[in-house]
Amino acid sequence: MKTLVCAVLIGLLCLSPSSAKQSPPKVQVYSRQPGELGKENTLICHVTGFYPPEISIQLMKNGVAMPGAQQTDLAFEENWHYHLTTTVAFTPQPGDAFACRVTHLRRSNICTWEPDM
Repeated sequence: MKTLVCAVLIGLLCLSPSSAKQSPPKVQVYSRQPGELGKENTLICHVTGFYPPEISIQLMKNGVAMPGAQQTDLAFEENWHYHLTTTVAFTPQPGDAFACRVTHLRRSNICTWEPDM
């Protein structure tokens, strides 16, 4: 009986989300409307497919974190992978560079916004 209980517990541990393999995030950076200089818009950073769920997302203008960014609640997908979306209002001006910095498992990745202009 003791062996059966141990086998069941080991099996349950193998199925738990804590045993899932690490998965790096997939990052998409885009704007709600096509980019136009001098026109207010919303910058969006959509991060999907990552595990474990500990992650930091920053929207940046010219290398500096933008104030006022809003983030959705952490949501999970199949296989215990997670996704988040961070947004902020912005008005692109000539010479500005916008990006999303994602830090997951102590690794940072910066993805730049490519305007449709």
